[in-house]
Amino acid sequence: MNDGAQRRATELRQELERHNRLYYVHDEPEVGDDVYDELLDELRAIEADRPELRTPDSPTQRIGAPPLERFQQVEHVEQMLSLGNARNEEELRAWEKRLVNYLKRLDIAASQFSYTTEPKIDGLAISLTYEEGVLVRGATRGDGTVGEDVTQNLRTIGSIPLRIEKAPELIEVRGEIYLPIAAFKALNERRAEAEEPTFANPRNSAAGSIRQLDPALAAERPLSNWIYGIGAARGLDLATHMDEVEWLSERGFKVNPDTAHHRGVESVVERCRWWEGRREALDYEIDGVVVKVDERALWRELGVVGGNFQAIAQRGSRPTTPSSRHSARSSTLTTTPSIS
Repeated sequence: MNDGAQRRATELRQELERHNRLYYVHDEPEVGDDVYDELLDELRAIEADRPELRTPDSPTQRIGAPPLERFQQVEHVEQMLSLGNARNEEELRAWEKRLVNYLKRLDIAASQFSYTTEPKIDGLAISLTYEEGVLVRGATRGDGTVGEDVTQNLRTIGSIPLRIEKAPELIEVRGEIYLPIAAFKALNERRAEAEEPTFANPRNSAAGSIRQLDPALAAERPLSNWIYGIGAARGLDLATHMDEVEWLSERGFKVNPDTAHHRGVESVVERCRWWEGRREALDYEIDGVVVKVDERALWRELGVVGGNFQAIAQRGSRPTTPSSRHSARSSTLTTTPSIS
């Protein structure tokens, strides 16, 4: 029955998710916490009075699930491939040369494909599965084929949409969970004051938070995410990776605004240097730059030749004296797909 309570519950869910996107994704809140809490309390009251109006994608369902005894193993619809490595610029250029030569044998000229670059977030890789637009599962990468079902914990992260509009029948969305550096420092300070063990780095903190059996503990930590791509999809066919990024952004996912498109390897190299130069100013840890062939039609061809050739990572030297923010490890530049 489409009565006033049902209409109001729908309005509140839409309004609350809009405020979530403005706050967590765009950093442009329109209302204060008091107004948001009033709207959330009104929705909770309606759902308490009319339990049949409570939906899986309701903002009231982000927090409050009971603790689990253990995580269930789940299989990804499409495998989450790992990234290979290139230790320096020369190896990146060698990869590009092999790529060009391979595609030339397929009568594909260099002018027919291009690249994209984005930061390689040093976080916990996750996959979000949506069916008919509703988030039904969130999982860790695991071994790439099977991961752990951490849906309850991922629901507590405000920047992850519980529902997306104009969605295909099924879609896997891939990303990284991370803890902002300022939040990591504050968390460690609180733990030290409480005489609790501190975390070694933001990545360990993020991974430990997502693997809490009690989602209330995960909800206490200000986790965020960057979404970088799409895995399996039924009812969606996008031509390029840049099309993926735009599609994800339009549906409220948090995608990195500095994702860039390039026509040749020289532009890619310059962008990687640009990222290295601004690394210390970021509020999140990165361990490189992901470089992708933009044209999705080439991914399967490049990804199945002799195994996983969709990724390569370049490692360059880091300063001998680390800053207070970053560890003294080598920087990484990651490129995908690759061919050898």
